[in-house]
Amino acid sequence: MSMPPRQNPLKLNPLQLRTLTVLQALARDPATAGKGPGAGEMTVERFPEPHGEHFHLGAFIVATKDASGLYIENVWHALERRGLARADWPHRVTLTTTGLAYDTGLAEEILHKSPH
Repeated sequence: MSMPPRQNPLKLNPLQLRTLTVLQALARDPATAGKGPGAGEMTVERFPEPHGEHFHLGAFIVATKDASGLYIENVWHALERRGLARADWPHRVTLTTTGLAYDTGLAEEILHKSPH
């Protein structure tokens, strides 16, 4: 009998988990990310400009508070140390295949369907 996969096996803190969740969504949006450089990787090069307490990300609305880690260099480097990303602070961040696949468990909590 196999055990279910452990939630958050890399022990990311809440800020790192929220940031990775937003980066994964940005990586799936062709308006903010592109392929590579490595096979299966995605590089986020454009970051949202929040207006008020939220910003739009494709078909989603994200609360500004859930994306604060996008603008903190140490968060990028923490993700890098765990093999989830490669940071070129503050210009771009590449999510590795591990980073793209990492289940943060927060997507439904952070990514809200836009009403318009």
